[in-house]
Amino acid sequence: MKVLVIDDDLTSRLVAQATVESLHHECIVGVDGDDGWRLFNQSAPDVVVTDRSMPGIDGLELCRRIRAAETDRYTYIILVTSLNDPAQVIEGMHAGADDYVGKPLSPLDLEARLLGARRVTLLHAELAVARQALSHQAHTDALTGLSNRLALAQDLEQIRQHSERYGHNYCLAMCDVDFFKRYNDTYGHLAGDNALRKVAKTLQAGVRESDHVYRYGGEEFLVVLREQALPQALIAMQRVLDKLSCLALEHRTGGSTGIITLSVGLSGFTTGSSATNQALLVEADQALYRAKSTGRNRIVCGNSPVAAPQSTQMTR
Repeated sequence: MKVLVIDDDLTSRLVAQATVESLHHECIVGVDGDDGWRLFNQSAPDVVVTDRSMPGIDGLELCRRIRAAETDRYTYIILVTSLNDPAQVIEGMHAGADDYVGKPLSPLDLEARLLGARRVTLLHAELAVARQALSHQAHTDALTGLSNRLALAQDLEQIRQHSERYGHNYCLAMCDVDFFKRYNDTYGHLAGDNALRKVAKTLQAGVRESDHVYRYGGEEFLVVLREQALPQALIAMQRVLDKLSCLALEHRTGGSTGIITLSVGLSGFTTGSSATNQALLVEADQALYRAKSTGRNRIVCGNSPVAAPQSTQMTR
């Protein structure tokens, strides 16, 4: 463990440091509360052993600051205080301390506290990993590995704020696999799942690393094209259609054999626009509807459909 010892008394510091190092932990030493707060922010210790009464920031205020600063990681705090006043112990625990040890400092008492601290910090580390895994699972589509609509809602808000602050454009591309129900009916749902995974990989491969692809639902995907206006987004999505055409995933419908294709609806945010992200999603969805109703396998931006090359059109 990484242990931060903070005490303005030299004897107590030396005893604590010797005990920590004898247990083969890394020890960082602060000479008062102000120094300890600085070292805490620099070193991110697992355990803080701090005196209660010190010049500048005292132990209670240090406990409060540490608790207020923490996010996913947890710092175990051992308060060094006088046992002659039990009220000091209770006050320290309310301020955020996990345990206490009395003065004069006993190496055996501190060793016992550090054994408990190690168990607790290991448990918190395991919980942090579990929370991260659950968060990833909650924000990820299990079939394709793409981010899902929950992640999209959070990301769009951040993208909007960033774009408004720095005056950047961004576009949304709503994509739908053409005649996907027929594909499932013809090839089966397992083949349909495999096709969706391949479409997802093609979408990811066709856009920049700064862009992001989401599974929107069913056979629908949404692409966020950052710092792009509609003309650039149109070129990017045409590149995706071309890549999917080259992949040539067979799709038989009505006795004819063609390939899987996408229809795409585009919407864009421009600097100074008052349109909400929900409005942009609705606009992209309406453009997608027009792409579907005017022949599929094409991109519609605003009111002007742009068809993919005839060589990529699926035979129906």
